[in-house]
Amino acid sequence: MATMVDMEDRKTSNGEAHLDEPMPNGLHSHKKTPEPLSQRVLRIVRANLLVILTVAGVIVGIFIGLGVRNAELTRTQVIYVGFPGEILIRLLKMIIIPLVVCSLVSGAASIDPKALGKLGGWAMLFFLVTTLIASSIGVVMGFIVSPGSVPVSRPASLDEAVPARKEIIDSFLDLIRNIFPSNLVSAAFQSYATSYKLIKKNGTDGVPNITAEQVPFGTDQDGMNILGLVVFAIAFGVALRKLGEEGEILIKFFNSFNEATMVLVSWIMWYAPLGIMFLVAGKIVEMEDVGSLFAGLGKYIACCLAGHFIHGFLVLPGIYFIITRKNPYSFLWGIFTALATAFGTSSSSASLPLMIKCVEENNGVSKHISRFILPIGATVNMDGAALFQCVAAVFIAQLNNISLNFIQVITILVTATASSVGAAGIPAGGVLTLAIILEAIGLPTNDISLILAVDWIVDRTCTVVNVEGDAFGAGLLQFFVDRAAKRKGAELSEVRLESDQSAAAPESSPLISKRSANDAKMAPPSEKESSM
Repeated sequence: MATMVDMEDRKTSNGEAHLDEPMPNGLHSHKKTPEPLSQRVLRIVRANLLVILTVAGVIVGIFIGLGVRNAELTRTQVIYVGFPGEILIRLLKMIIIPLVVCSLVSGAASIDPKALGKLGGWAMLFFLVTTLIASSIGVVMGFIVSPGSVPVSRPASLDEAVPARKEIIDSFLDLIRNIFPSNLVSAAFQSYATSYKLIKKNGTDGVPNITAEQVPFGTDQDGMNILGLVVFAIAFGVALRKLGEEGEILIKFFNSFNEATMVLVSWIMWYAPLGIMFLVAGKIVEMEDVGSLFAGLGKYIACCLAGHFIHGFLVLPGIYFIITRKNPYSFLWGIFTALATAFGTSSSSASLPLMIKCVEENNGVSKHISRFILPIGATVNMDGAALFQCVAAVFIAQLNNISLNFIQVITILVTATASSVGAAGIPAGGVLTLAIILEAIGLPTNDISLILAVDWIVDRTCTVVNVEGDAFGAGLLQFFVDRAAKRKGAELSEVRLESDQSAAAPESSPLISKRSANDAKMAPPSEKESSM
């Protein structure tokens, strides 16, 4: 009591202790001096050093590219300019397979199967809804801006890069085949694709028939089958969880492998600003005739960029704010390094390692959620690709003076949403699936060469929106998990409180009350006074 009274005497009227007076533990309380401006600026710079370096790398890369363009470099010299950026892409691609497989196996094995299904269901619902919204924005922007109203000459040099015609049913069957790869080793660098061959049939009397049947057959094309690896890793993690104690050793192995991979990612992150600088510079140097390109396709480029801006900086942050009531732009600042890497590399898969690192360290997303959801999102969530594909479909229809009816618009929305799931997370991956949409509504696929001419511009903002949607999905799942944990904790505290109150309540048995009354009568006066 003496200590408590002494402490009360030392407090001022606002409840604070007097300065420079000894505390009960013998220490002195000192008034906190305000931090100097220089130290505060230095602390902020240190906390955001990697983001600042990345922004500087993008800006310096633009100036280097514009300056070197006037030097009229040869094709070989242009490749040399972009060499440091090529090293960054190679480093990020090197880490993709161990990161995706190990993170998904450890994530699926560490989460309860019921929670795993619930998390996966919420994630797929979010990805589906946002992709549909992005597709709708693309169609609306295409009709409002009308980018195909300006006549455009199609460059013949890009005709060879147009994807081969493929039946719609075969495209979706290829997607299902890639979900179940026949060889996991080959899935690391090849995927399944359908090609066609013509088979002539002979007539009944040996007369060759004029008609020929187009028969599909399977081929292996270059490009990682990340969808098949994702499905296998999730199934393998669930199987390890099912084993119980027998699977603990293998789960610990994948957890350790995953942590070691993230250490490598943290090292690569510090090289990213330099690599991004030369990636941007090299791409600017490669541009040939920018003026005529923008004159003919300027409305299409502006339409795509405006749609990506609306979806990436208004729709996705709006959804995040409505659900969580948190500032979405501080969330974006936390993943800025990953977004800049996505802009420089133009690959969702290549930016995945940095995205996992950023959401865990800067935005407070747990490892179980980020390392399970983000690899799935990098495979199936392609908001930016779906948006640009819808704009491109409307653009090509307008170029060919074809008016789209309501059924064709719905077909564009559904096909863009479905085909974006199978889009490869590589540069120009969305262009390959654009042919599916054009075939579905009967538009010529030759005009894809126009899209390829400016794809290096549009694909960068595409990738930024893709990875941004993955990050917001992880943030929303973390919010749902935290809210469920708080609700469960509140229910447990209420149960404990009720049990404490029932234990503290006096028993109201008549025998006990009668016995206590008799004891009080027989007690001596001193005991009565002491009990009083």
